[in-house]
Order: sequence, then C-alpha cells, then structure tokens
Amino acid sequence: MDKTQNYVTDSLEQHLFFARIMKEHALFLKAGFMPPACEFSQRSGQLMQKFEALLSRTVSLADCAVRCKVLSSGETVTEFTDCAERKTACLTGIDIDRGITARTMKLKGYGGGFNVTPALKNSVRQLNREALQALDCLIAFKEEVLKNVSSCTMFTPNYPLLIEHILREARLYRSHLLRLEGMGTSGCQELRDSELFWNRIMMEHALFIRGLLDPAENELVDTANGFAKDYKRLLEASRNANDKMIQSAGSFELTKKFRDFKTAGVEGIEACKIRSVILPLLADHVLREANHYIRLMEA
Repeated sequence: MDKTQNYVTDSLEQHLFFARIMKEHALFLKAGFMPPACEFSQRSGQLMQKFEALLSRTVSLADCAVRCKVLSSGETVTEFTDCAERKTACLTGIDIDRGITARTMKLKGYGGGFNVTPALKNSVRQLNREALQALDCLIAFKEEVLKNVSSCTMFTPNYPLLIEHILREARLYRSHLLRLEGMGTSGCQELRDSELFWNRIMMEHALFIRGLLDPAENELVDTANGFAKDYKRLLEASRNANDKMIQSAGSFELTKKFRDFKTAGVEGIEACKIRSVILPLLADHVLREANHYIRLMEA
C-alpha cells in the first residue's frame, strides 16, 4: 500500500474508533451533570453531536477503505453496541443515532488494496482538520469540568480520575491526527509508550468498574480489583525496565482475560443481572477499548 492509501486508511480507522469514543465521553459527561450545571449539559450535548456527525461522515467514506482486521476486532462496534445504545438512550433521555452503528456493522474491508481518488483524499483531509478543531473544543471542555470538580464548585457522579482518563484519550486521538497531518512526530518512542498508555487505561477501567459495581456484588468487585492490581504490577515492571517494547506477553494475556470479564459484564448489565450504576453503553465502551488494545498488540 502506498503512502496516500496509508494516510486514508489510517485516518479513517482512527475516526471509526476514536470519534465514537469521544461522542460517548460527551454523553457520559452530559448524563452526569446536575441542574445547576445545565449550561455544561447543553455544551456536552453539542460536542456529542459534533463527534456523531464526524463519525457518520467517516462511515460514509470507510467502506472498502479500511482493514478487515479492524472491522472484525470489535473496536468499532460489538454485538452489544446497538442494544447498549438503545437501553442507554431510554435510561438517560439522551438521543443516540443508532443508524450510525447499523451502518458501521455493514462496512466491508478492502482486499488487495483500493483506489484513492483525489476527492476521497481531500474528504479525509477535511475530516481530519475538522476533528482536530472539535478535539480542541472537547479537550478544553473536559479541562474546565475537571477544574470545577477539583475545586468543589461542581458536582458530578463522574470521578475526577475518570475525567482525567477521558482527557488522556482525547489527547492521544489528537496526537494521532497531528501525526497524520504532518504536524506531529512518531517513532520508536511512540511504540514503547503505547503499552504503558493502554495498560494505564485498562488499570483505570478496572478501578472504575470496581467503584461502580453495587457493593453487594462481592465476587465481581474482587475480580475487578484483581485486574487493577495486575495492571499496576505490569506498569511498575515496564517503568523499571530499560526496554518498554509493545506486545508484552504479560499485557496481551492479561488484556484478553480482562476483555472476557468485560464481555460478561456487558451481557450481565444489558440483561439486568448485575447490580451497578454502570450505563450499558459505558460497559460496551470499555469493552471496545480492550478490543482496540488487543488488536494493536496483534499488529
């Protein structure tokens, strides 16, 4: 595949994963704002709509222009996503365009390459630039919310650590787009840091799941806590090692086990068999991030 094809494919794959993640971040924030923060609720809704529109346009461009392994990895959508969106919309009263998910599920990957027309390249370049602008707005919004929560001038059921967590993911998305547009750098350091980044994300997922489960769910709480400890040990080992190479066997095996735990969690939450304050879409959201990390380690 030539440079132009790589640019188009990499860009669209980034958006298929991250634009959905960002619109859901905005949804989770919106769902947590109290009446005194009605302005923030409106702003988060507007940001959600921005990323929903970006994702919709991405899906329109992505058919036969992205890799089959990305579409089959479970990082763009899972078998649970549509149900999770439907249930979350009913529980929160927040509209979700489920048609985007239906269209994503019908996408086909390319076989032996594809033809990049000037129109497609220009559309992708415009998409990247609009995504960067939207990300700047979303990052600033998250920073403002974090500042308010940290200074005790705003209440939200979203943990401060969760807000920091979703800020890091937005900044990572932004760094990928800057690299694609020739405004950022990449290399061995990026590969070495990837494992540290995603292991930290996984550890925090385990901490959030532990904290959002009903205290009566003793076994699940203990399991989530065990995953948090395992990822903490991996992080400490990586930081103490001179060679922080991606595709650590320990990270790969642990994340596959964590993925299975998250899968069971989505099933249980959607079927109302697990007591928690976890929205169905949040459960599916963290599952997709585990699938994304596994696919990166398999690359």
